[in-house]
Amino acid sequence: MINFFTAGESHNKAIVTFIEGIPAGLKISLEKIKQELLRRRSSYGRSQRQIFEEDKFEFVSGVRYNETVGSPVCVIIWNKDYREEEFVLQQIPTQPHLTPRPGHADLAGVMKYLRQDIKDISERASARETVGRVVAGSICKQLLEKFGIFIGSFVVKIYNIEFDKNYITSDEKVLIKYHNLAEESLVRFPDRAKEEKILQQINNTRDKKDTIGGEFVVFACGVPTGLGSHVQWYQRLNAKIAYYLFSIPSVKSVEFGLGKSYSNFFGSQVHDKIYYDTKKGFYRKTNNAGGIEGGISNGQPIIVRCTLKPIPTLYNPLDSVNIKTKKSSKAEVIRSDICVVPSAAVIAEAMLAICLANEVKIKFGGDSMKEILQNYKSFLQMQRRL
Repeated sequence: MINFFTAGESHNKAIVTFIEGIPAGLKISLEKIKQELLRRRSSYGRSQRQIFEEDKFEFVSGVRYNETVGSPVCVIIWNKDYREEEFVLQQIPTQPHLTPRPGHADLAGVMKYLRQDIKDISERASARETVGRVVAGSICKQLLEKFGIFIGSFVVKIYNIEFDKNYITSDEKVLIKYHNLAEESLVRFPDRAKEEKILQQINNTRDKKDTIGGEFVVFACGVPTGLGSHVQWYQRLNAKIAYYLFSIPSVKSVEFGLGKSYSNFFGSQVHDKIYYDTKKGFYRKTNNAGGIEGGISNGQPIIVRCTLKPIPTLYNPLDSVNIKTKKSSKAEVIRSDICVVPSAAVIAEAMLAICLANEVKIKFGGDSMKEILQNYKSFLQMQRRL
């Protein structure tokens, strides 16, 4: 299996990611990792921190001459905004954060861990932690590339401005087209005609000192039939993917394929009919299931839509209560983003990549890339002989 962990706080020295189970012999492109980190922080509506945060990283184990050796991979991503006085020099904080933000982990966190300073919670609950996920995800993307699997994303809604073209499709070229269009957009929105409206909406929201959410699609093309399983509830691929995506801060819903729209149709209208061709083998003309049936990948693109709530840190803070005095107060005002939907889509790519890389390792086994690729080829040959 492939397991990964992160450590670190938003303004401490670094975020660390630790990945166990990457096969030996995988060539690692540092440039691809840099590009993923840049994609995460380069979208309209992010805070000023993204302007100066460089996301410099350093491999400290598991990689030699830019190739994995089979041992755990550990990467440090340095925080340029490190605040030594908050983590090292002071024994007791002179200005503790005492007023929790509605919608954030602040109050639940201090009550769970019995802390007197909200920063003990907010520093770790901060989405800065996701920089470690993006590094791990980039490594897993590079692994999946060896199996012909491509992972992408695009924004389909910000506030009330929605992408109105169909993307629930079996045509991988359509999904990749929308992904490429999103890569050219400041807000990762594939319809340039509506992009200006979105930019204006973000500007208006900033002027109001408020925040906005939206929705994005993350997808995987080239996924072979047979990842996941129906045998046990916890082995179902859709359940695993949902678990990974729901772990992203502010994600509030996850839908596969048609998702909630299934309830608008008869079964005869939405289930993907099966056909057979001597060259293509089994195939479908539609992909309403989003690439997963019975908890198992069916060879079609995996398509997932996620909803992101507005960021809970507001420059015009909401009503709250001081945890020490128990008196009414306004929530803490901390440097924050206005809209993070485009960046969240990139983080979702990373999480989907980690999940699928783990499923590939489970299905095809092996301690080296040579072994796992050979097992993969053998499995495809056996499928073709069915």
